[in-house]
Amino acid sequence: MISIVDDDESVREATESLVRSLGYDAATFASAEEYLDSRYVRDTSCLITDLVMPGMSGVDLQDRLIADGNDTPVIFITACFDEMVRARALEAGAHGFLRKPFSEESLIECLDSALSAKGRPD
Repeated sequence: MISIVDDDESVREATESLVRSLGYDAATFASAEEYLDSRYVRDTSCLITDLVMPGMSGVDLQDRLIADGNDTPVIFITACFDEMVRARALEAGAHGFLRKPFSEESLIECLDSALSAKGRPD
């Protein structure tokens, strides 16, 4: 299961479509809080999340997962690039940090890397 968290519906739908075209199951969420309240948190093989969202940010979501002992690989996508935030996210274990608009190929590479690192090709 690949979970996608983004407050922009068009980005969620496009990302979900790409992920499903690769043969993966996908679930989408409009906020970090919605994702954390879902039944998918423990079943997620990779999390693709926006960085800047109302409420909890993508980095805050990553921090929360780590604090909860959840080592789900995270890929960040953002229109608001900040090198310090990027470095912090990657240092905390993110498997990608992509600027919107990003190419399908770059997301596929990050996804392949994240799933290979976890040893979970589902």
